[in-house]
Amino acid sequence: MSQYQPQGFSLLPPAVKHLIIINVLFYAAYYVLLHRYGVDLSKYLALWSLDVPIQNPYGSFRPWQPLTYMFMHANLTHIFFNMFNLWMFGAAMENFWGTRRFVFYYLACGVGAGLIYMLLPGLHVTVGASAAVYGLLLAFGMTFPNEHIYLYFLIPIKTKWFIIGMIAIELLEGIFMTTDGIAHFAHLAGMLIGLLLIMWWRRHPFSRF
Repeated sequence: MSQYQPQGFSLLPPAVKHLIIINVLFYAAYYVLLHRYGVDLSKYLALWSLDVPIQNPYGSFRPWQPLTYMFMHANLTHIFFNMFNLWMFGAAMENFWGTRRFVFYYLACGVGAGLIYMLLPGLHVTVGASAAVYGLLLAFGMTFPNEHIYLYFLIPIKTKWFIIGMIAIELLEGIFMTTDGIAHFAHLAGMLIGLLLIMWWRRHPFSRF
C-alpha cells in the first residue's frame, strides 16, 4: 500500500466504488445463473478469440465482449485480487486525475487490451479486469515512481522497480508458460495502452480526456 495521500484524498472515490460494485454484481449473476439454472454467462460475455468458430457450443466472439469481459471473473480469488488492486492503485489515480479521466483511462486500457488480445492467433478465451488493473499499476508507477509498494505487506520496493519487474515477469511467462491459463499478453497490452495514453496526456496536458 502506498502512503501517498494528496489533499482531498478519498479512500474509495466514486468511480472505483462503482466499478467494484459492478464487478461484484457480474460475478454474483454469473455464479447464480451457472449453479442454479445452468446458464454460463461466459459463453456470451467472456472475450473469445476470432479463431474460435461461431459453432463452438461453449462460446464464440461477439462485438460487445471487448467491454464485457472486463467485468467477468473465473472465481473468488480472481475477483478478490483484481478488486483489491483496483482499489489500491485506482483510488490514488482517480484522486490524482479526477473521475472523468480515470474512467476513460481504465476503460481504454481494458477495451484496448481486449481488442489486441482477441486478434492473437489461437483458440483462447479470457475474463477479468486484470488488463485494466495492470494499466492502473503502470499509471501509478509513472506518476509516483518513488512511492513504495510493500510486497506481501512486508518488503518495500519503489514502484518504478516493481513495474519493471512485473513487465519482465509477464513477458517471460507469456512466452514460456503458455498453458498456465493466464492472459499474460492481455496484461501487457493493457500496460501498452496505458503508456500511450499517458505519453499523449503529457504532450497535451489540456486534452479533454
